[in-house]
Amino acid sequence: MSSAPTGTDRAATGVSSPLKRAVTTPLLYVFILGDVLGAGVYVLVGEVAAASGGAVWAPLLLALGLALLTAGSYAELATRYPRAGGAAHYTSLAFGPVVGFFVGFCMLTAGIVSVGALALGFAGDYLGELATLPPTVVILVFLGLLAALNAWGIRESLRANVVATVVEVAGLLLVVALGAWVMARGDGGTDRLVDLGTQDAAALPALLAGAVLAFYAFVGFETSVNLAEEAVQPRRSYPVALFGALATAGVVYVAVGVVASAVVPTAQLAESSGPLLEVVDAAGGLPAWLFATIALVALANGALLTGIMTSRLSYGMARQGLLPAPLATVLPRRRTPGVAIVVTTLLSLLLALTGSIATLAATLVLLLLVVFIGVNAAVLVLRRRPGGQDDHFRVPLAMPVLAIASCLVLLTQVEADAWRRGLPLVAVGAALAFLAGRRARAEAPLA
Repeated sequence: MSSAPTGTDRAATGVSSPLKRAVTTPLLYVFILGDVLGAGVYVLVGEVAAASGGAVWAPLLLALGLALLTAGSYAELATRYPRAGGAAHYTSLAFGPVVGFFVGFCMLTAGIVSVGALALGFAGDYLGELATLPPTVVILVFLGLLAALNAWGIRESLRANVVATVVEVAGLLLVVALGAWVMARGDGGTDRLVDLGTQDAAALPALLAGAVLAFYAFVGFETSVNLAEEAVQPRRSYPVALFGALATAGVVYVAVGVVASAVVPTAQLAESSGPLLEVVDAAGGLPAWLFATIALVALANGALLTGIMTSRLSYGMARQGLLPAPLATVLPRRRTPGVAIVVTTLLSLLLALTGSIATLAATLVLLLLVVFIGVNAAVLVLRRRPGGQDDHFRVPLAMPVLAIASCLVLLTQVEADAWRRGLPLVAVGAALAFLAGRRARAEAPLA
């Protein structure tokens, strides 16, 4: 049974909510920053170097610009409609419950898959640097603890995220500092910083190929809209936190790209599965357990934040009637979506115990691009309709149009393996959305 919303909840936003409004602007900023600065950056730099050449910072900067386009649409919609449900809620308002269900299913599936992949990653080689434990036991304990923290409370979860994000950022800043030290002592090759292009691609195609890879490092901001209903002042705090976190992540990524490219030869960087360790080694080396610990914190933090998103999205979709009603149940004392947390955690556990990291990760890109196209299109449609908060944040009309175009371009760069793995899930979502639409029409009262 859910708790009644307080007067403070209503006064803060004008929207009544059974969820506790405890997310301040700093907490929301750290939430987004922690979700964007994930474990992927520890391998991403090498992949970008292989696609674009030594000027790794250039595709990272372009990817930041592409991410900001879609982020603008999220900022407008989250401040106009500050409710959990995120992309599913926005597209339902714009295009009806069938499309809303489909987009929400893609977002929800991407989140559940992501948590499963992160759990597998946590139980893998990084943990092996510290201890030898059965992977199945590690996955069970790992997901169980994250679910318990999620159910305990949003404030407690975000406080844990603050600590984890500090560790993640400190690790990346350590890499930047070590790389700068190598460059200061004259051992770097700064000429590589303007080397854009590869043997297989000229400068512009190489820049685009690298930006496609780098774009994946900036996703994660989309999960934060599901906290709008728990934000103290979503109309004021969300744009500041969103753009501030993306800008911070962009600065850190570009700095990492500069030092990695300057310190490590491009070919060596491109071939390495641990490119940032190459920077550390060039500076004199640090114990392997140190970076293993940082990576584990990053994995755990990413899984926690994505688990928060999937549970809130399930809760929001259930409140809209797009998913079974029990998923909208809120724990009476903790005021968190308890049933949604349990169900989404169990699905992630199933995927983690039956899949592989490569198989799970390959589906994420396609699903998220579908979601982004739907959200940007929803902005264009909803602008012509009344409703929502009057004093919401607003982006220039060109931004959602350019965002849709950028997503379509990125779709052309998705590899064939990702299409083969992702299309069945998209088809399942479409089929379920069609069935949900038929049921809603059948249950609708006759005029």
